[in-house]
Amino acid sequence: MKRNIKNNPLKDIILDKFEQSVEAALERGEFESAPNLKEKKKMFAEAVIAYKDLNITKRITLRVKHEDLIKVKIKAKKNRIPYQTLISAIIHQFAEGKTNLVI
Repeated sequence: MKRNIKNNPLKDIILDKFEQSVEAALERGEFESAPNLKEKKKMFAEAVIAYKDLNITKRITLRVKHEDLIKVKIKAKKNRIPYQTLISAIIHQFAEGKTNLVI
């Protein structure tokens, strides 16, 4: 399955080794079309949208003890980062299971 390279807008793109191997396999006809291609395309499109939504930040309102906020601001200043960034990082680490809550 050779592609017509004459009017190919992608002809100047440099592929890495993996991409070159996929392109070579495609040209050798090693891939088969999915029997339910429309459904697969829809599934992948929805997955892309869901993935993009994961990276969107969300503004929240949060009540914290004044003393705790002062301590967080001091630690953020020592690390030369905004305190909101520090709070966000702490929440992210907890959500990813990288830190535990000790009560």
